Amino acid sequence: LPSKQSFQKVPKINFCQHQNTQPKIFIMVFNKILVVHGGELAADVAEQIVSKRPAHLSLDVSLRSASERPKTLLDQGPDTLICFLIQTVENAGPTEDGGTCMRFFKRKTHPEDLLKDKFSFAVFGLGDSNLLLDRQTTTAKDCNQCAQELDSRLAAIGGNRHHELGISDERTGLQEVEPWIASFWSSVEK
Repeated sequence: LPSKQSFQKVPKINFCQHQNTQPKIFIMVFNKILVVHGGELAADVAEQIVSKRPAHLSLDVSLRSASERPKTLLDQGPDTLICFLIQTVENAGPTEDGGTCMRFFKRKTHPEDLLKDKFSFAVFGLGDSNLLLDRQTTTAKDCNQCAQELDSRLAAIGGNRHHELGISDERTGLQEVEPWIASFWSSVEK
């Protein structure tokens, strides 16, 4: 144990004396939105997202396949928001396009701060509970494992989640897509 003499007295700070005691709020301003899609259905929803961009937002919005060299996504800075649209197909796996991106981000060799000071992200999952054995009691949560995994993995490697995870089920007509897109653009406008 260290002796009592080795401890230094730290002066008490009276926080009431400071004029500005409000916490700082950091607002992300994006110059670019990249919509990354993995799967045919995801590509369709990606086009919907781009087409519903509010006209008054002057942002560079572009589409990209999830299979297109995912390592280059790390070149995107904090002024970029990447919206991942990941489709889950049979056996809780991603589509061929989405698998490339999923495998890249799931590498165990990535450091915990890989995405620190990089892009912000949002993830939306597209699944089909018709592919599951027990169709009577399943929901969108049960058929969107890939989106759930990607969302939690991006956060685990230091990513900044801009918008909450969205999930949808093709069996119920993808009714969750429209409200999520509206919420996504609303969060960008703030």
